[in-house]
Amino acid sequence: MDCADSFGVFVFSKTAGYRHASIPAGVEGLKQLGASTGAFVVEASEDSSLISTNFLSRFKVVVFLSPSGEFLSKEELHALKKYVNSGGGFVGIHCAAAGMHSEPWYGELIGAYFTHHPEPQHSVVRVENKDHVIVSRFPDEFSWFDEWYNFTRNPRDEVTVLLSTDESRYEGGTMGSDHPLAWCREFDGGRSFYTALGHFDEAYQDKAFMTHVLNGILWAARVV
Repeated sequence: MDCADSFGVFVFSKTAGYRHASIPAGVEGLKQLGASTGAFVVEASEDSSLISTNFLSRFKVVVFLSPSGEFLSKEELHALKKYVNSGGGFVGIHCAAAGMHSEPWYGELIGAYFTHHPEPQHSVVRVENKDHVIVSRFPDEFSWFDEWYNFTRNPRDEVTVLLSTDESRYEGGTMGSDHPLAWCREFDGGRSFYTALGHFDEAYQDKAFMTHVLNGILWAARVV
C-alpha cells in the first residue's frame, strides 16, 4: 500500500482490572506493523477521555488492545457507538473480550464475553473460512501457546468464525467441540474483528499472528 493511502489507527489499552504485561509489546508491534507496511499510522493512548466523536473521526480503525474492567464511561461508550454507527472499524485483541460486562452493546460489538481460562499451554488452532482475507495465509492448522479463553456463549450464529481450537488437545476448555477463537462481522453500521490470541509478548513479534492482525485491521477499515 502506498504511504499516501495510509490511514489512522487508534490503539487503546486502558486497564481498570487485570493488566497484561504484553501491552507495551503489542503497542510497539502495531506501530512497527503500520510503519513497515505503510498501511496505517498508529496513535496509542490509555486515556479514555480521548474517546469522543470528534477524536475518533480521525481514525478508520480503533484497536482495543487488552483493555480490562469497566474502562469506558457512559459518554465514552456513546462516542464509540456513534463511531461504529458511522462506519468505523473496530478490532479487539485478547482481553478486549473481558471488559465492559455492564454494557450489552459492547458484548455484541466484541461477539462474546470472556469468562475464564486455564493455565497457558499449547493447543492446535484450526483455520476456518480460509478464503477470508484475515486468515487466507494461514495453514489449515498450527500449534500455538496461549491462554485459551472460554466465553459466555458461542458466537458462531452471528459472526464469521476465522479460527477455532480443538479442546481435546489441551486441558481446561469448557465450550465443547466448537470453540471459536477469532471472528469478524458487520455490526451496527461498522465492522468488528476480534482475536482471542495475543497473551504473550512473543505474539507481537510473530509474523503469522501479526499478518492476522494486519489483515483484520485492513478488513475493518474496508480497504481490502
